[in-house]
Amino acid sequence: MNENEDRILFEKPNLALLRKDHAVFDMHFHTCRTDGRDTVRAIANRARALGVGIAVTDHNDIASALEMAQHRDVPSIPGIEITSREGTHILVYFDECRHLKKFYTKYVQPFLGREIMSSTKLSMEEIIQSARLFPSVTIFPHPYCMAYTGICNVNFEQVRLERLLDAVDGVEVINAENIHRWNLRCALLGLYLKKAITGGSDGHSLYHMGRVVTYARCEPSGPAMLDAVKSGAARVVGKEINLLRKVAANTAKLKVPVAAYPERLGKNIRYSYRLIHIKSILIQRQWHLRMYRRRSRLHPPV
Repeated sequence: MNENEDRILFEKPNLALLRKDHAVFDMHFHTCRTDGRDTVRAIANRARALGVGIAVTDHNDIASALEMAQHRDVPSIPGIEITSREGTHILVYFDECRHLKKFYTKYVQPFLGREIMSSTKLSMEEIIQSARLFPSVTIFPHPYCMAYTGICNVNFEQVRLERLLDAVDGVEVINAENIHRWNLRCALLGLYLKKAITGGSDGHSLYHMGRVVTYARCEPSGPAMLDAVKSGAARVVGKEINLLRKVAANTAKLKVPVAAYPERLGKNIRYSYRLIHIKSILIQRQWHLRMYRRRSRLHPPV
């Protein structure tokens, strides 16, 4: 068997079995401070019941991640999901809360948008470069997904995309809120890059927790798990939540302040125009290629 074949498994995690020999973490979870449904206390209780560690990764905010660390009987990883200037997301994890605080206060907070869910004024390159100043792990979540929130989108030219994929520590290979065909592409990207891989529920309600987990043979602590992730020792197992659960989860996201909607609408319109433009160019090229081949058949060279 290829050594990579069992690093990523698309199946329901057997948490009881995994916990016997591994540290198990849901590496991507949101609270009610941003677009999730639940409080940190409720999330901690659920993680405790499941016997898993948790990384609270709210959008452009760290208060819940710091609060989660106060529940010392639940292994946790301080983290944040930052929205870059381009509207694309990146997860940044830290060994210690003090590093997350300093990173956020100095390199993120001064560049926040008008609303918590708005894009920051930071380019993706600036976020990665700032995170490198600390003991951290940078991960592109759902690199293939709908629109521009995943890094593999038409807003990034190929040369720039390759530079960013080279600069980041790794990618999220299974996201429970993503759809299966996109997760398959994310998994292939993770194997192709030969970098760190993670998986998480991207949970917005307690039901989602543990649907996708990252696990490794290490101490059940945040720093140990991050070491395993960065060294390539971590594995991912999980499945997508069903459509009805996705719809239910999206209702929680509707509480995003109305003031943030114009920015999102504008980004969606610009992205759609760019997508249409690129597709029209591809259609033109295909048409020209067909015409060239047709002329070649009708008038073969002498």
